[in-house]
Amino acid sequence: MSDQAGQDVGRLLAGVFADHQVVDLSVPLAEQLPCTWPGHMPFRVTVSAWFTDRAADPQPVHASSGAHYQTRWLVMDEHAGTHLDAPRHFIPPVWSGLPNAGVAGDIGVDQLPLLAAAGPADVIDVGGISGEEQTPAGVSPRVTPRHLERWEAEHGPVAAGDVALLRSGWDRHYQEGQAGSRYATDVLVDAVAPGWPAPTPEAIEWLLDRGVRCVGTDGLSIGAADDGEAAHLAALPHGMAVVEALCGLDQLPPRGAWFLFLPIRLVGGTGGPGRALAVLPGGGLPGASGGYGTSGEGRA
Repeated sequence: MSDQAGQDVGRLLAGVFADHQVVDLSVPLAEQLPCTWPGHMPFRVTVSAWFTDRAADPQPVHASSGAHYQTRWLVMDEHAGTHLDAPRHFIPPVWSGLPNAGVAGDIGVDQLPLLAAAGPADVIDVGGISGEEQTPAGVSPRVTPRHLERWEAEHGPVAAGDVALLRSGWDRHYQEGQAGSRYATDVLVDAVAPGWPAPTPEAIEWLLDRGVRCVGTDGLSIGAADDGEAAHLAALPHGMAVVEALCGLDQLPPRGAWFLFLPIRLVGGTGGPGRALAVLPGGGLPGASGGYGTSGEGRA
């Protein structure tokens, strides 16, 4: 690329981010938040080096001595917070002989195309489907092709290359402490409340038929609370990227925003956390917004 071409690209991107609002769609990670699936490795952060030359500062218990800087180490699941599922998350490798084995079982998050989770956003409101029929505790209400067709009839055809984002408002439960139990524990462990809306395999196939190769949700998973496998098996073997645990989708219009998610480049990863954003259509003041629940935390 020539210097002039590089400058042109730089001016183009600078203009986009200066003239359009950029929304952060990623949940924050912290020990007091429901970052991970119940029963999986919980998120942990520990200070490993501290400014020990500064006697006036309290030194964390696990910090090493003699440091002139601060750093921390993390323990986390590959699917902590807002993350992308790689095909191998649900697809065993061919050589395993296990059910559902296939070539996609060799594809980790580091092998996915850089822009596998990017494109024009179709923000599909599925928050009302819980009221269409009574959903038992521990069960997810299902998003069906009928719900997608209803959205398409109002907002226009879903096009090839679009990113389908299922907005249920589930991220309002992503809160600190006991209040955050509604996000996952009340559904998956205690079975005292219904789960997040989740697409049926037929809904995934409906999106694939229209050329959608990325689907995202503000629910804990694209899979149902009572059957996490079916939707994943409909999507992942066919090259569909799956982004889970988004937040702030209510800040996006039904159409017109541009979505991007970039996971960490984890070799062989079954998934990877990362940062999700959307560039809103039209002009407006530059800046970023986002958050989770109703607390307003997480705003950039």
